[in-house]
Amino acid sequence: MTARLATVATMIAAIVVLYVAKELLLPLAIAVLLTFALAPIVSFLRKMKLPRLAAVIGAVACAFAVISIFSLIVAAQVSQVAQDIPKYQSNIVEKIRILKETGSEDGVISRLGRVFERVNTEINESASSATPANPQLHGEQRPLLVQIFSPQRPIETLRNIIEPLVGPLATTGLVIVIVIFMLLEREELRDRFIRLVGYSDLHRTTQALQDAGSRVGKYLLMQLVVNITYGVPLAAGLWLLGIPNALLWGMLAIVFRFVPYIGPVIAAVIPLFLAFAVAPDWSLLIWTAGLFILLELLSNNVVEPWLYGSRTGLSPLAIIVAAVFWAWLWGPIGLVLSTPLTVCLVVLGRHVPQFEFLQILLGDEPVLDPHERLYQRLLADDLDEATDNAEQMLEEKYLIEYHGAVSIPALLLGEQDRARGALTKSQLADLAENAREVVANLNEIAAEEEDEDAQDREDDDKTGGRADERKEDEFDIDLPDGSGKSVLCIGGHSELDDVAAVILAQVISVEGAECEAVGHRDLVAARMRSLPLEGRNSIVIGFLSPDSLKYSRFAVRRLRRLAPHARIGLVLWTSPGSERPFDQNQLAERLEADFIAFSLADCVVGALSDDKPRDVKPKKQRSIRRSRPANLAGKKATTAAEV
Repeated sequence: MTARLATVATMIAAIVVLYVAKELLLPLAIAVLLTFALAPIVSFLRKMKLPRLAAVIGAVACAFAVISIFSLIVAAQVSQVAQDIPKYQSNIVEKIRILKETGSEDGVISRLGRVFERVNTEINESASSATPANPQLHGEQRPLLVQIFSPQRPIETLRNIIEPLVGPLATTGLVIVIVIFMLLEREELRDRFIRLVGYSDLHRTTQALQDAGSRVGKYLLMQLVVNITYGVPLAAGLWLLGIPNALLWGMLAIVFRFVPYIGPVIAAVIPLFLAFAVAPDWSLLIWTAGLFILLELLSNNVVEPWLYGSRTGLSPLAIIVAAVFWAWLWGPIGLVLSTPLTVCLVVLGRHVPQFEFLQILLGDEPVLDPHERLYQRLLADDLDEATDNAEQMLEEKYLIEYHGAVSIPALLLGEQDRARGALTKSQLADLAENAREVVANLNEIAAEEEDEDAQDREDDDKTGGRADERKEDEFDIDLPDGSGKSVLCIGGHSELDDVAAVILAQVISVEGAECEAVGHRDLVAARMRSLPLEGRNSIVIGFLSPDSLKYSRFAVRRLRRLAPHARIGLVLWTSPGSERPFDQNQLAERLEADFIAFSLADCVVGALSDDKPRDVKPKKQRSIRRSRPANLAGKKATTAAEV
């Protein structure tokens, strides 16, 4: 608890420092991000045998030359737009008049206009009544507005022009100097940073630096490419449509798209307004809106997935929250820098345990493993999402993979909660029913896999190939053909064992075998004779808890007598990668089972095996010598066998 409070206090102090020292830290942040962006270019120039100083100066000079030219063009275009705006006043007034005339006398626009007029009248009357009367103003006399103009000296005029430019020019020069020195001493700065914060763990610190540099550099470069592929067609399209200053809007779109989500909207506002103002009709506005929508769809669904070799590592919600936070902290520039700065925070959370919560809150990677997510959805009765997640994973995995890596481990979590008393009987019943329903929702996928396997076997029979070759490669195990075989799966000791039996039956049926699942309540002596044992090749009893194995010996013996021609196996479900709690051969010998399995694939192999059941010889009965009664001393004692 103390460590968490210390972390929270550190974060609050950091935010305060970032806000107070904005004037100092903002140029430094810009310089660091530009260093990340220019580092690959410098490395490329170094590979071309250029000296370090020449490579750095060349990269920085080219970058800031492009930025300067870009800024000058934008400034010139903005000035021209300001001069041309009055030309469009008549079109704007005409379209507003048309909008007002479109509605009837009692239309929405007319009603809103009358409401605003009444409110304005009431406000004016209230203000006039609250103003004290002045007898000098009751006549024709009215106050005159007087503006005093004083001529400025040339030096003052020059100072008024230069002073607003000093701050931006000084900041730009400072950024250029910092970028140059950071690129020149990049390796030295890296070594100093490692010595300062991560000397005890060189591997983790080096990995964090490489991760941050790679993510930020790739993001800035790829985002720039994406924005250019968006801005250039936009400028060309606006020019063809006749929108004034099309070059300006294309260039501004390149900049605004660095702002997540709201940037494209901001970039579209003024061109749409100009389309509204320039043309006397509405067609230009419709075509301009269509152009923006088309480019957004192409950029988001074609260009970005193609160019982004790696993601930023941020969730969509984290990008929005980060944009709001950095805009509040550092203004418009913080809004542009929000994504790369937040990427650095996520990298920090990924490699520094004290800041792991940043990775959890802002990262795009799932914070729960698939089996944990499934178990949580089952507890929350969210069967639709549980099924959707399963179907999504089954697009790339086989059913046996999904059940072995997700479904069975999720049931094991439920068994652990049941064993420690965290689940009530009703909660356990609901959990089992939800799990059973999700498995039933996958029956269609199981049928499709069964049809595919049947087709593969037919093709293999025709070509002489090996059956289930893909699955053998996937699992490194040969899954036998279940055609013509019959298997009975039985839950061992609880409702969750029954669900595991249903899962096993579903997987075995995919291999072509006829399979049925029954519950653990059918294992009691009074109901065991009613089990569907006729014609079964194998009978499998499954347990999620090792403690439940003590109930298996009696069940195996009874089933052996009722179905002497069936192989009887036991499966103790374990999570993938976990150690086996028992030796298979010793456990099978002790429990008199034909096979013991710990995983879904091993259980399928054992259930569909062609091996014969084990020959269990009946054990000889022990002779139990009774003690002589006191009144029959000297007589021969009888044995239990003689009785």
